Amino acid sequence: MTAILAGLVLLLVAEIYAVVAVANAVGVVNTVLLLLAFSFVGVWLTKRVGLGVLTRIRNQLAAQQLPGTELIDAGLVLVAGLFLLVPGFVSDGIGLLLLFPPTRALVRGLIRRRFRVRVLRLGPGPGSDVIDV
Repeated sequence: MTAILAGLVLLLVAEIYAVVAVANAVGVVNTVLLLLAFSFVGVWLTKRVGLGVLTRIRNQLAAQQLPGTELIDAGLVLVAGLFLLVPGFVSDGIGLLLLFPPTRALVRGLIRRRFRVRVLRLGPGPGSDVIDV
């Protein structure tokens, strides 16, 4: 919990620093316009990528397969959209990185590894099946 709080404080400080630096370089009005443009483009990209992920989930379900990778991607696209909605250049950069498939695949691999370690550490309970994430 403290790591999350420390990360949020660090992100806030980085956001303020980046906005002030950009405002000094291009002016306050241009900075606000850039932040608005990033937000609008980010929402559009998130919608586009999110619809693609939903289509893949539907295709997996229609083929009677468990959409594990697609569900993780859907969560990552949601997080990317949240980062893109927050005004700031650092959060927009993180959001854009999560929307790109190669970067999303890297983060997905980290998440899978984290869940796999947790599942193996907990072990199967009585009468439960082990699901490979």
